[in-house]
Amino acid sequence: MKKILTLGLLGATTSLMAMYAESAYLYKDPRVMAMGGTNVAVGGYSSAVFSNPAGLANIRKSEGFIVDLLNLNVSGSSEFKDFVDDINDATDSDDATTQTAKVLQKYSGEHFHADLQNYTSISKNSNAFAWTLGLLAASDINFMAHGNGSSNAELLETTTRAYGGAVLGFAKPYQTKVGEFDVGMSFKYITQNSYEGTLGLNELIGDGDLGDKFKDRYEKKTSGFGVDLGVIYKPFAQNVWHPAIGLSVLNIGSIDMDKNYGGQPLTINVGASISPEVKYIDSFKLAVDYVDLLNANKLRIYNYNANGDTVSYTDYDSSMLMKHLRFGTAIGLFDSRWFSTTIRGGLYDGSYTAGLDLDLLLFKLSVATYEEEVGDSTTSIKDRRLVARVAIGW
Repeated sequence: MKKILTLGLLGATTSLMAMYAESAYLYKDPRVMAMGGTNVAVGGYSSAVFSNPAGLANIRKSEGFIVDLLNLNVSGSSEFKDFVDDINDATDSDDATTQTAKVLQKYSGEHFHADLQNYTSISKNSNAFAWTLGLLAASDINFMAHGNGSSNAELLETTTRAYGGAVLGFAKPYQTKVGEFDVGMSFKYITQNSYEGTLGLNELIGDGDLGDKFKDRYEKKTSGFGVDLGVIYKPFAQNVWHPAIGLSVLNIGSIDMDKNYGGQPLTINVGASISPEVKYIDSFKLAVDYVDLLNANKLRIYNYNANGDTVSYTDYDSSMLMKHLRFGTAIGLFDSRWFSTTIRGGLYDGSYTAGLDLDLLLFKLSVATYEEEVGDSTTSIKDRRLVARVAIGW
């Protein structure tokens, strides 16, 4: 029990003999992920700074100061708990070597993910401009087992990070003869501890704290400062369809974290949305995004020496269309000062997403599911994830 939990407390894990990596991220808002990950031309939340800071201008002015005092997200692969329980039972058994090898063989080639994120923020959209200030604390955990029936090939491959920092964002609308332009800018300072490597069968069942072994062997501490720029153009603000087109340039600066796991490459992203007025419901949105126009996110291939104590890697382009293209919709069924509810759906990495939001006084709950495609067209692995967000704010 303790061995896997210790690794989780370190931060996270992801990795593979041939790395099946997902696109780099700092924060995944469940409301956005339920909507297919689309947010470049939508915004409306403090978390817009992670997709397009211009979206801060869409925060409702009527809400005044928006405070998310506790904004906790928990997500994980649908079979993550089963995998952890099996590993724990095997390593604690009388025949730990045989049983742990069997577990690694049972789950060989499967990808497991979990993360924990807290994004506490305060935001306001005033008559002059919109702004937000947030504090991020997070970790993400990914496992991949390799079990080939040989003691030299039984591995639990991992990449791990624990990270956090501060975010400051601004947005201001400009009215012109050809429509409204919302222009935004945000600043991020992030520190992280990252870990990339493998845990062999002997390490999984041997004496001593695995977390300490992993930390001593692989830990890398980095930090970075990034600037984000964005614009949302609303050509016909009074039109019943309320069309919008968004463009963002994220992670300008030194936030690549020395190319360790968790580094954030500079990306250029575009999106479009409409918000038609529909009778009998509070709001309706349709959106489409194309993210990472320049293919800055790479597929990482790892190579380990015979002892597994050193690691090298090669990054190469992965240009799968569905890794870039996203679709989403949100239907606000009811919205009042005391209670609101929204249902969401979309298409992310070529698979469906869905979610539900409930806000009751100071209590906010969001649940969502999405599927991450880890790898490329030749090494495709589907990782269905469940997300829950619990927040206290006003």
